[in-house]
Amino acid sequence: MDEIARAVSTAFTLSNDLRRDTEVTVLFVAEPPPAARRIVVVGDRVRYLNPDERSTAALLKNALVRSHGFPRPIESSPGLVVGPVDPRAALEEFARRPGTIWLDEGGAPITAADLQSPEFGAVVSDPYDPTEEELAVLRASGAPLRSVGPRTLRTSQVVDAVHLELDRHAGHRSAAGSD
Repeated sequence: MDEIARAVSTAFTLSNDLRRDTEVTVLFVAEPPPAARRIVVVGDRVRYLNPDERSTAALLKNALVRSHGFPRPIESSPGLVVGPVDPRAALEEFARRPGTIWLDEGGAPITAADLQSPEFGAVVSDPYDPTEEELAVLRASGAPLRSVGPRTLRTSQVVDAVHLELDRHAGHRSAAGSD
């Protein structure tokens, strides 16, 4: 949970503000499948998100606890939606969205062209490599395999690197979106 909390916090927090244009989806895979959960954190609605991992972990844990026994997604706190999920189906759906890339240190370097989509999304694994089933889903999705560098990084570091690239190309993305 620590690395997930760190990655969520990293995805949203700036020095004195939050990234309101960011959305993070976390899949908690559990057996049996009804126990699996998806948490979606929406930057322009989220409240009670602080930069420290401890409070972020508590926010995520509370969402998981509150969703127990609910057959459909609920908003556990403003901007934080949690509910049951079929992890494979959710990964397939997300990876097939236009503008989605799959990040892995074995991929080609991320480019400005990868960041052009107004619906940019990235599949980032937890500290463990994807399972064979997840790899098959990602390969079949057509999402380009990209990398932020040749070394294995923590998920939160990958999030930082991607945001750096998005911030560097923000003007270019705005210009592309106005055509």
